[in-house]
Amino acid sequence: MQFSQQVRKSSKVSRMMSQIHFGNLLRFLACSLFVLGSLIFSVMSQIPMSQAAEELALYTRWRTPTEDGTGVQIHYKTVYWDPAKTAAIVCDMWDNHHCPSAVRRVNEMAPRMNRLLHALRQRGVLIVHAPSGTMSYYEGTPQRQLALSAPKVETPVPLQSWCKLDPTVEGPLPIDDSDGGCEDPNSPPKAVWTKQNELLEIAPGDAIGDGVEIIYLFKQRGIENVLLMGVHTNMCVLGRPFGIRQLVRQGFNVLLVRDMTDSMYNPARPPYVRHVRGTELVVEHIERYWCPTVTSADLLGEPAFRFREDDRPHVTFLVSDDHYQADKLLPQFAHMLADQFDCYTTVMHGQGGHYIWGIEELSAADCLVLYIRRLGLPEHQLAMVRRYLESGKPLVALRTASHAFDTRGKVPPGGAEWIGFDREVLGCNYKGHTLLGGSIVRLVPEQVNHPILAGLPQEPWESEGTLYLVSPLLDDVTVLMMGEAGGRVEPVTWIRNYHGGRIFYTSLGHPKDFENPAFRQLLVNAIFWALGRPVPQPKVSGPQ
Repeated sequence: MQFSQQVRKSSKVSRMMSQIHFGNLLRFLACSLFVLGSLIFSVMSQIPMSQAAEELALYTRWRTPTEDGTGVQIHYKTVYWDPAKTAAIVCDMWDNHHCPSAVRRVNEMAPRMNRLLHALRQRGVLIVHAPSGTMSYYEGTPQRQLALSAPKVETPVPLQSWCKLDPTVEGPLPIDDSDGGCEDPNSPPKAVWTKQNELLEIAPGDAIGDGVEIIYLFKQRGIENVLLMGVHTNMCVLGRPFGIRQLVRQGFNVLLVRDMTDSMYNPARPPYVRHVRGTELVVEHIERYWCPTVTSADLLGEPAFRFREDDRPHVTFLVSDDHYQADKLLPQFAHMLADQFDCYTTVMHGQGGHYIWGIEELSAADCLVLYIRRLGLPEHQLAMVRRYLESGKPLVALRTASHAFDTRGKVPPGGAEWIGFDREVLGCNYKGHTLLGGSIVRLVPEQVNHPILAGLPQEPWESEGTLYLVSPLLDDVTVLMMGEAGGRVEPVTWIRNYHGGRIFYTSLGHPKDFENPAFRQLLVNAIFWALGRPVPQPKVSGPQ
C-alpha cells in the first residue's frame, strides 16, 4: 500500500515535471521562432523579393517620348521573371566573321557571356544557341533535335523569315550601316563562319536553332519571357526570325542584354562617333521603339561589361525617388553627358525603398554623382559607398545629398546610417532650409576664374528652390557660389578634398534648376573638374 502510494505520488510529480518541462519547451520554441523570424525579416527586408522566390530580378531601362514630343524620357524599373517561363537566345556569336574587328569584339565578349549563360542555366532558364547558317554542323545533336522536336503552331501574327525595319513602328536607325558596318579596310562581306564560338558552352538541355522553330519551341515550353544577347545589334539581333522585332510581334516579353551585344558600325560614317557609342545609339533606338534592356550585372553581381577599347570616363549616378524628381532628371542629364561629352554613364536607382539597384557599378566608376535623400541602405551597400569615397575617388553631390544617409532614426531592419556624412565628406553642417522657396545665387568674386565656374554668367540668377542652411563650413572648404533668401546668406556651391579625392557639392538642384543652362554647365564643369580633365566641347551624336 505504501509502495503504491509512493508510485502514485511519484507519477503525479513526474506528470507535473513533464508539464513544466513541456511548458518551458513551448516557451523556448516560441522565443526561438520569434528570434529566428526577426532575423529572417531583418535579412529579407534588405534582399529583393525575387531572391527569396527564386525569380530573376532584372533592372530594366526603356525610353518614351516626352509629353510635348520634343524629347525622350528615360525610365528604370526592376521586373521579376519566372525562370521556368524564361529563355535566353544567343544570336550569331559565330566562330569567325569577314570583319576582323567584329571577330575581336566577339572573342572579347564571349567569356563574360558564357558566365552569364551558366548563371541563367543554373537558375532554370532555357538557353537557345542561334548561330545562323550553321545548322548542318549541329545536325543530329540532342540540342538541335530539341529545337526541331517542337510542333508547328498557329501564331497570332504571321511569322517572317526576316523582319526588316518597320516604319510604322520605328524611326530610321541612328547609325549609317550602308557600307556593311565594318571599320576594317579590304574586308568584303562573305560568310566565313561555320559554327558558334567555342568560348560559349553548349550544355545538355540547351537548344540549337536559327529559324521559326525557336518560336515553336517557346510555345511548346510555355516560354513567356526572352532575354536576347549576341550580335549584331543593328542587324541580326533586330531582324532574325528569332530576333527582337519578331519576338515582340509574337507577344513575348523581351529584354535585350545591352552589354552583351555589339553593332556593325563604322565610325567613318554618320553620326561619326566612336564604335561603342554607335552601339549605344542602336540600343537606345531599341529601348524607344521595341523593348527595354538590361545588363549582365543583374545576374553576375558585378559591373556591366565594357570593351577594352572603351576608354571614356565612367560617370555613375546614384539617385532615388523623391520630391525633387532626381530619378527623372538625372537619367536625362546622364544621357546628355554620354551624347555630348563622350562619357560612359550608368544610373544606380532606388525605387521607393532603401535599396539601390545597379550599385555594383560603383566599383568601376571614375566619378560618382549623388542625389538621394534619407536612405538607410543595406549595410553592404553603404559600405560600398564608403569604400568608394575612402579610395580617393571623386564625388559630385547635389542638394539632398547633404542628408543622403540620415534617416532621422528610421533605419530599416538590416540598414545603416551615415549621419555625419554632411560634415565628414561634404564639409558642411546641414540644418534644414528656409521656409519660403526661391533664392538669389551669385558667384564668389574671388573665384570667377575657377574652372568649375567657366562659362557661367557673372550676374546673379534666381533658383526656385529653398535655400539650404549649411553653415558653418569646415576650414578646408573653398566656396564658389553664395545664395541669399529672406535675409539669410549661405554658401550654395563649394569644393574640398576627402581622402585625396575631389569633392564638389551644391545645394542647387531643384527641378527648375535643370532647365537653366547655367546650372547644367555648372554640373558638367564640376564633373570634369572632379575627374581632373578639361571640359570638352559638346557634340551631339544622336536624336535627343
